[in-house]
Amino acid sequence: MAENPHRGTVLVINGPNLNLLGTREPEKYGTHTLADIERLCADAAEAQGLAAECFQSNHEGAIIDAIHAARTTALGIVLNAGAYTHTSVAIRDAIAAVQLPLVEVHITNVHAREPFRHHSYLSDIAKAVIAGAGVLGYRFAIEYLADLTATRKPVDA
Repeated sequence: MAENPHRGTVLVINGPNLNLLGTREPEKYGTHTLADIERLCADAAEAQGLAAECFQSNHEGAIIDAIHAARTTALGIVLNAGAYTHTSVAIRDAIAAVQLPLVEVHITNVHAREPFRHHSYLSDIAKAVIAGAGVLGYRFAIEYLADLTATRKPVDA
């Protein structure tokens, strides 16, 4: 079996409706697709000596399951929880439970949008929040996690 050339994996999670990127409100979210973002994440991780595992779901429970699974396989999590950012205590509790460093990402500047988007259940437990940088926010998040976790190893199950 070949040795993994990476020093670890970053889990990149995209929540509800982000599978529609590229066609969903391009005036707000741009024309990059989810596949474009996943390639950007893979390239950014590779540049940092990491691997990126990308996951998208429109279902809260599936996102929670992915977070739980990352507990023993990932160095950190990049999470664009979409609308769940503003509604899900369950996703917050899952992040808190796995004790992995989190970077919260939003393509748009949520603070310049509707008032209900100004509150995040994740921000106060995140190591960083990146909002309004477009898809580059994912690259910034991976670079930040790479620096933050330079000496961290995944926990053995």
